Amino acid sequence: MKRIKDFFWPVVGLAAVIWSMDLLYKKLRLEAVQGAKASADNALIARIDQAGFFESLSIIASQIGHKLAAIPAHGYLLAALSTLFAYWALAWYDRIALIHLNRHKGISWLFITTCSFVTYAISHNIGGSVFSGGMVRYRAYTSKGLSAAEVAVLVALCSFTFAFGTIVLGGLVLVFEPHIVKPLAPISEHIIRMIGIGMLTFCVLYTIGSWLKFKPLVIKGFKLEYPNLNIVWRQWIAAPMELLGAAGIIYFALPEQGNPGYFIVLGAFLLSFSAGLLFQVPGGVGVMETVFIAVMPGMPATEVFAALLVWRLFYLLIPLALAIPVLLVFERGQLAKRRAESGASQPPA
Repeated sequence: MKRIKDFFWPVVGLAAVIWSMDLLYKKLRLEAVQGAKASADNALIARIDQAGFFESLSIIASQIGHKLAAIPAHGYLLAALSTLFAYWALAWYDRIALIHLNRHKGISWLFITTCSFVTYAISHNIGGSVFSGGMVRYRAYTSKGLSAAEVAVLVALCSFTFAFGTIVLGGLVLVFEPHIVKPLAPISEHIIRMIGIGMLTFCVLYTIGSWLKFKPLVIKGFKLEYPNLNIVWRQWIAAPMELLGAAGIIYFALPEQGNPGYFIVLGAFLLSFSAGLLFQVPGGVGVMETVFIAVMPGMPATEVFAALLVWRLFYLLIPLALAIPVLLVFERGQLAKRRAESGASQPPA
């Protein structure tokens, strides 16, 4: 049974990627045909009709390249600033968890920010954020004196803070823009609004629980404390900030013409990013693009795809490229430290 579970989610994730990539390819190819017909380019129409898979990819890539080139310089600049804002908010997640553990003193903001940046840059790209991110945090924070149990609580609280932000913003989107779900599921707007209200109610009840000061949960001598109001009010602010910044990358990369507005882009991002996490797909590859394009039928798929490429570059690939050297330098420093301690502990000959 355990072996079945070990293979289940990887298989589901792989199937989701293949299915999403197939849908995405068909959508982009259809748009290429429609674009050629709209411009009355008979030569291109004939070329697409006769094109095989790889030549069709070449045509699609050429169209997406034109869309990327059409994004103005200030769009890229604002997307970059949105990335910095998102990763700064993620660092606040760690800080909040350290305050909850009462272990924030003596750990600088620079260390916390660097640890958080490396953690999320790696986990966002390879998936399994709790495990991959937990390993990075374990190596970093145990060097500052935290125990394994404390690091586990820190990782869990950071994950909950992210989920809390998703629930808060998702609830607001479903209440004020319930039609956003219609391209994905034929559910009435009334039911969607009720789901949104339920999500926001959960957030309020969580806050009330903090105000009531629920007693700690003790499991085999390990005490798990309910976050107090000093933590919860920070979560209300920090939790949505990262998602607002991440969605801003896509919003600023989209053209002004046909842009449905930031709130719709935010809703599309929440739905597509959550779908990628649900299927445990690293970076949400394929799944995120398919859902995002489906939620925004009013915009050309190539424009949406180009904006998502900018998001992947700024939010995933560049941070990963910066994080790997930082991680290597840290591990080299830790190795040198252990060698020095080992040499000092040995008695002189």
